[in-house]
Amino acid sequence: MLYRFREAQSIELGLSKPKERRPHLASLANTLDEAEKWRRDVIREISRNVSKINDASLPEAHIRDLNDDINKLLRAKNHWEDRVLQLGGPDYKMIGPKMIDHQGKQVPGNRGYKYFGRAKELPGVRELFETQSNATTKSKQNNRAELIKHADAVYFGYSDEADDGELLEYERQVTEQRMLKLRSAHDATLSDGSSSNESDDSENES
Repeated sequence: MLYRFREAQSIELGLSKPKERRPHLASLANTLDEAEKWRRDVIREISRNVSKINDASLPEAHIRDLNDDINKLLRAKNHWEDRVLQLGGPDYKMIGPKMIDHQGKQVPGNRGYKYFGRAKELPGVRELFETQSNATTKSKQNNRAELIKHADAVYFGYSDEADDGELLEYERQVTEQRMLKLRSAHDATLSDGSSSNESDDSENES
């Protein structure tokens, strides 16, 4: 109360400016600078709440409220980033850091709602994540078991030669062609040698 009184007194005396409130709707921002300013303001508020929600001394009710606030602020951040883009600014959804978003954990079917910090350990929430983890592990095991169940010698490549008659026929034809070429070359060499000997004998007789 004393702090608020002094703050109000300071504003009345002109010693400080009243704190500007963030517009409830991002569409109310008419300039890029304004939209950028409120986007940064939302990010700072998210960061403060994420730090608070890791406090081990907080009661469960406070943790739930903080987690709700963080999710609301994340939605607000998305609205301000859309507004920045509409006003000709950068697309922060494509190039912006995702560290804050990645700190949260989402349960499938929860429409994007995320749990941060100690909220992940709340009764009921922890069980949801454990169920999700077990279901994922079981699904992977079942998929692997199904693959192995239906795998046969063909899958592992053991019967390729037995089944692929075209490949074997092609290999046989190539081998025969190579053998014919070798024989032809050999016969040609022998023929050239015989012709040379006959020519030498003719010269000696004359």
